[in-house]
Amino acid sequence: MGQILDTDVFVVGGGPAGLAAAIAASQHGLRAIVADRAQPPIDKACGEGLMPDSLDVLTRLGVSLDGCETGTFHGIKFVGQESSVAAEFPQGRGLGIRRVLLHQLLLEQAEICDVEMLWGARVSAIRNDAVLVNGRAITCRWIVGADGQNSHVRDWAGLSAGSGRTQRIGLRQHFRVRPWSKYVEIYWGSHGQAYVTPVGSHEVCVALISRPKFLSFREGLNEFPELAARLNDADSSTKAMGALSISRQLKHVCRGNVALIGEASGSVDAITGEGMALAFRQALALAPALVAGDLSSYAAAHNKINSLPEFMSRSMLLMDRSRWLRQRSLRALSRQPSLFARMLAVHVGEMRLKDFGASGLLNLGWQLLRA
Repeated sequence: MGQILDTDVFVVGGGPAGLAAAIAASQHGLRAIVADRAQPPIDKACGEGLMPDSLDVLTRLGVSLDGCETGTFHGIKFVGQESSVAAEFPQGRGLGIRRVLLHQLLLEQAEICDVEMLWGARVSAIRNDAVLVNGRAITCRWIVGADGQNSHVRDWAGLSAGSGRTQRIGLRQHFRVRPWSKYVEIYWGSHGQAYVTPVGSHEVCVALISRPKFLSFREGLNEFPELAARLNDADSSTKAMGALSISRQLKHVCRGNVALIGEASGSVDAITGEGMALAFRQALALAPALVAGDLSSYAAAHNKINSLPEFMSRSMLLMDRSRWLRQRSLRALSRQPSLFARMLAVHVGEMRLKDFGASGLLNLGWQLLRA
């Protein structure tokens, strides 16, 4: 008779990635336990916008935002110092939602799925068939590392090898003001970007991402005069919160019975706005691999899921680092907004990158020469 295990899947990390992994595993008939040192709800500085394709993935996890306080946006707008360009999503809409509210919704769905929660729990080691939690060994078949950028599970499993990482600094604060745009607005400055996402009928989330560290949120906001003027008379509804935005690719995301998910499995810069969406897609890919007893399919799916956001991140960071490229790109796109609309369609998965193709790249190159 085989060993009787405490659970099928043990997830280290109770943020959105960990909860999504546990929910998806439960949907496939597996028992799951989630452990985290923190207490819910877990907050983190992020842009708080969910694109239409992200909402579709949440629906597959059984999470609905109906009846919640959210803000609506219909596309993306780039705002530069000299020019701007906007495009709407090919279909659907995006929603902005406070991170703590989204975490609470995921937690409620996990409870519906009978996921066991261990909050305030310290995970100190992993073994072949067990996780050491508060000094007690909990046996399991699979271990999922969802413990973020500084993942201990990744180190314990020997999965930290990968390409060099780049790092920027993020700051987030909320303001009581009626959203003035139907877009998520991305303001481009000399040292970074400012993201404005509606998260309610009278509240916006403002996220600053920069290479240098600003002394304060207000100092960072002053790099974007147009945005600073809009928020000049608005009251802040939360204190500023900081976080690191890290780009990192790992050679492997699985080893033995250990799989990594979310930022533990590598990350793209927050400039893409894809952090949570990536984790949700990874969760949906991981669960059937666990059921099949073969993590190779998850490794392949992970590479596919991350490939486009990694490409978009590299492209947008080039604009961040080069003033010349940033100004010419924004001028070129403002002259031909249909090109920007096609790029947005690729970004949200409505158009394949290969369908954007050489003609799209050549057109962009020609517009850059003309800008």
